[in-house]
Amino acid sequence: MNRSVWLWIIALLVTLVSARWQRLSGPTQPLSGEASLGGAVIHYTLERTHKGAGDQRVAIGELSPDVTGDVEWKPYGSARPWTVVGMQREGDGLVASLPHQPPAGKLWYRVRLVRGAESVLLPARRPAAIRFTGAVPAGILIPHILFMFAAMLLSARAGLEIFRRQAALRGLTYWTLAVLVVGGLVLGPLVVHYAFGGWWGGFPVGKDLTDNKTLIVVLGWLAAAIAVGRSRLAKAWVALAALVMLVVFAIPHSWTGAEPEYAQLDRAAPPPSAPAR
Repeated sequence: MNRSVWLWIIALLVTLVSARWQRLSGPTQPLSGEASLGGAVIHYTLERTHKGAGDQRVAIGELSPDVTGDVEWKPYGSARPWTVVGMQREGDGLVASLPHQPPAGKLWYRVRLVRGAESVLLPARRPAAIRFTGAVPAGILIPHILFMFAAMLLSARAGLEIFRRQAALRGLTYWTLAVLVVGGLVLGPLVVHYAFGGWWGGFPVGKDLTDNKTLIVVLGWLAAAIAVGRSRLAKAWVALAALVMLVVFAIPHSWTGAEPEYAQLDRAAPPPSAPAR
């Protein structure tokens, strides 16, 4: 097996590890845990993203028949008090719903379970945050993911190419930039449009982290593409672009984003009062 094949294998492993890290560390992954109530262990999973229309279902299963519960929620970033919704019995568990929010809207929420004189909060320390988005058509989302994955792979491979004495940087650099532009600047805004109603939330119009990450890596690879074949420091520029790509995409996806100004809603309307417990 020649050296080029080995470099592709290493680049693929770097890409897979990076993609796995981004998936596990992202704030949209379900929050799972366990708690104890009345001597019984309760396992729970709380969703942290809602796609499409309708309210968000909250369900806790495998509960004793004498366990009751509420779901407490409030808009993320709002000064409003917690709204309490009683959970209904469904089979061996309890269910309730969170109200649908505008695109990019977030809610804090937690579940309170009661058994006799004991009660427990799920999660115990910090409420879960759930983000609402529109449904992105598979014909747009899947190509976007594939192009971004391919861009990460090409970036890693180009970065490894600098260690070869006769480095063939031109093709790898141009392909990385082209695939990144299609995935991030063509398909990316389409994903944003369907999910959040806009087209671009990064610089200079906003502070969306995901869009700004895309802009940074595109500019990095654009600089590398200009340097290749024109500068004696071409290897350094490619190495820098590959390193920036690796670091930027290690930052969890969708960590921040545009959200409704709930504080303005608070001033526009009186806060809802929580029902009696």
